[in-house]
Amino acid sequence: MSDPVRLALVGCGRIAQVAHLPAVEKAEGVELVAVCDPSAAVAGSVAGRYGLSAAHTDQGSLWGDGSVEAVLIAAPDRFHHGLASEALRAGRHVLVEKPLAATVPEAGDLVELVDRTGLTLQVGAMKRHDEGVRYARRFIAEGLGGARSFSAWYRIGDLRPGIEATLFPPVFAEAGARRREAAVKADRRRYLLATHGAHVFDTVRFLLGDVASLVARHRQDDRDHVWQALVTTTAGAVGTVTIAADVPGVPAEGIEVLGASGAVRVDLHFPFSRRAATVRAYRDGAVVVPALTDGDVYERQVEAFARTIREGGHPDPDVRDGLAAMRLIEATATAVETGSEVRL
Repeated sequence: MSDPVRLALVGCGRIAQVAHLPAVEKAEGVELVAVCDPSAAVAGSVAGRYGLSAAHTDQGSLWGDGSVEAVLIAAPDRFHHGLASEALRAGRHVLVEKPLAATVPEAGDLVELVDRTGLTLQVGAMKRHDEGVRYARRFIAEGLGGARSFSAWYRIGDLRPGIEATLFPPVFAEAGARRREAAVKADRRRYLLATHGAHVFDTVRFLLGDVASLVARHRQDDRDHVWQALVTTTAGAVGTVTIAADVPGVPAEGIEVLGASGAVRVDLHFPFSRRAATVRAYRDGAVVVPALTDGDVYERQVEAFARTIREGGHPDPDVRDGLAAMRLIEATATAVETGSEVRL
């Protein structure tokens, strides 16, 4: 694109610094023009690292910055609704980290606002832009013969902190902000289900379509939590979804789908290793393992966002996908609390 989308980053925390900013720096069709964070020290440090003069500490001044036409919201999810609403009302396109909002009503409000403004809102469920996941989606549509059953998992291993320490660049942060976020994340049951459920449920929907119903159980052992859900899609496939933190060993994420004439397994790698998912697709007595090289899903998602703004089309995932993921997160919590099947 000859005219790059002029983008501002809102929220300069860890995910912004280790994932979004390095991706934006490489991405085609995007120009980072400003950052915004409540901490002047963090905003200034991040702006300095990327050679920016515009470092805002409140979003009001950002909306008045005529050089900004789109925003990437990487603030914690409890701020997503407020920030995305303000951005849309100020005439800015929005790429917002998952989950879309903190509650289903907030997500529904954003659906209405997107419809009213006609602006682009893309949800940062970046796994949709993994080459391996997209390969599996095509295989399911063309070579599986109809999905019958599946198993999806998202497990946070106890080796993750060491892996992150190896892969992450130095991060600018204020001790006070870290303490505030640690206090919010202390409600691990809510935090883990929302944060990780947003990923795995979006992947299930992307590959297999909408969910008709689910039942779920939850177990807690001190700080460790696990959710196990039995899910039925509207097309009739039956499968399991597991969300677990922490478990011994390395992080693991993936999905296996069995169909009438084939099967496919997708193993997603820790995203900061920048590797496309490993896919094993079986049909007619042969297993195909495609060689996939573009593994920076954060770069791919921001480039897709920019193309949608410049060329038109539909953001992927869009605001309604974000709402659907929120409904599945809340349905899981309700199924655990009531012990009953929840229909969507």
